[in-house]
Amino acid sequence: MAVWLTESSKVIVQGMTGAEGSKHTRRMLAAGTDVVGGVNPRKAGQQVDFDGTKLPVFASVAEAMEQTGADTSVIFVPPAGTKSAAIEAIDAQIPLAVVITEGVPVHDTAAFWAHARATGGKTRIIGPNCPGIASPGKSNAGIIPADITGPGRIGLVSKSGTLTYQMMYELRDIGFSTCIGIGGDPVIGTTHIDALAAFEADPETAAIVMIGEIGGDAEERAADFIRSNVRKPVVGYIAGFTAPPGKTMGHAGAIISGSAGTADAKKTALEAVGVRVGKTPTETANLMRDLVNAL
Repeated sequence: MAVWLTESSKVIVQGMTGAEGSKHTRRMLAAGTDVVGGVNPRKAGQQVDFDGTKLPVFASVAEAMEQTGADTSVIFVPPAGTKSAAIEAIDAQIPLAVVITEGVPVHDTAAFWAHARATGGKTRIIGPNCPGIASPGKSNAGIIPADITGPGRIGLVSKSGTLTYQMMYELRDIGFSTCIGIGGDPVIGTTHIDALAAFEADPETAAIVMIGEIGGDAEERAADFIRSNVRKPVVGYIAGFTAPPGKTMGHAGAIISGSAGTADAKKTALEAVGVRVGKTPTETANLMRDLVNAL
């Protein structure tokens, strides 16, 4: 099994005809993803040839869903148009919208997230400013490299794109059910808690790796959730143990306020609920390997 993205997922790409959308559509197709079309109202009715695979361009997400049965949209739209693209996907009630775009104004993200909630929460949003979601050997929606790991028993949820890739590579000997890059902006759709709940419910995910970052309290809230709701073993890593005090590091959400939001504070909260936390990605991977081998 996989979480949210499976071999039967039908993917459309909003912004497929742009430079980034085109490049990553080609990569997703090469990974075996069932990409069924793109959306660009200015180029509706055209076809785009990706190394022999011709994909239609639709005028809207709703039209693409009606014509192809698409259930997932990957959004490669510049920041100024991301809110409109996300709202279009939400209004079409596509089940999964993966917002890759970096630099989306926080108030725009808050607006389309609030719109999703106000209209019944029919669309799961991943991102923005994220690498997407990959179920190795099944499907890949976003920019996560498809050839660094294979299918297996670990679920991965991460704020950081590059650390997502590193952890996938470090644990390639075991493999992953699904890898979810949730993004590091202050406002995001899917959270650590959402992914933890999905992995806990997935019978083929045996253990979970959770990667967080300094700043905010998402990891502390995840620790509270793990205490009451997660029985599978969880290993954690917090990026920023070596961050100098008083500095804003990395993502827009990685801002420390006083003693709150530090890597040590998050590590303490997670260890208090039984999560083993590594000080480096490699140490974290070794902790997970030991856990899986003991299952």
